[in-house]
Amino acid sequence: MKFFLIGTGLIGGSMSKDLRNILNNIQIHGIDKNELSIKHAKSIGVIDSIDSLENLNSADRVILSVPVSESLKILPFVLDNLNKDALVWDVGSTKFSLCKLVENHSKREQFLATHPVAGNELSGPEASIENLFNGKVQILCEINKTRPDLLQWAESIFNSMGMKIRYMNPEEHDKKMAIVSHLSHISSFMLGKTVMDSEKNNQNILDFAGSGFESTVRLAKSSPEMWSSIFKDNRENILEILNAYIENLKQFHLKIENENYNDLKNQMIQTNKLKKILNTIKPKN
Repeated sequence: MKFFLIGTGLIGGSMSKDLRNILNNIQIHGIDKNELSIKHAKSIGVIDSIDSLENLNSADRVILSVPVSESLKILPFVLDNLNKDALVWDVGSTKFSLCKLVENHSKREQFLATHPVAGNELSGPEASIENLFNGKVQILCEINKTRPDLLQWAESIFNSMGMKIRYMNPEEHDKKMAIVSHLSHISSFMLGKTVMDSEKNNQNILDFAGSGFESTVRLAKSSPEMWSSIFKDNRENILEILNAYIENLKQFHLKIENENYNDLKNQMIQTNKLKKILNTIKPKN
């Protein structure tokens, strides 16, 4: 079976490694606009060979693992060039605009909108790891629009990776991702920016930053190209939750300004309930 991996970074590269462990006799052809990344992906065995979009008609399966803005540009071309039994799925963090883009495409049934809720702040082929998806959630959208035999194949593969499949519509997906995931990245980026704006001495940041700061700004090390694309694509949902977040910060500021420390403590006690929620829902790897 011939796979085309478009985008050879963390998610695509990790999926490539897992596919090799699940399927026999597969060939993985890589496509990446970053010449250094694609060569490195081949040298470390993430892909077997470097290829191009012009040869997509020979693919059995295509994984679209690029920033949302790039997916929006090339998904119609990918579908145009698929053979009649091939399947393409994307792994992006937003779903509505991509699904809307191809809703009337003649080969819509050969596309599956997916979002593996996995990964970390690292990027590039060297960040890819085996079993990244084990115990993680795989969100599938608009499965009724994907051809049943192709959907069944994909579900079996995701199950073999140890993923927990959930089904959502694209609108619901994008709204929930803005609340839980996208806001977290915004908060991390802006905390990092605030600290760097306020403390110009890099050594002081290094010396005085504890584990709390390091864990909170971990996401600020994520790919700016990928996340600026997500923020643009999910703009309306992000603005809505960002307004709520800003209002909470204003109230926090007001409580300190007015020395309402009991209110502040009670608010933090309520927020501490997150410990129980996260301990309940987080998969145990």
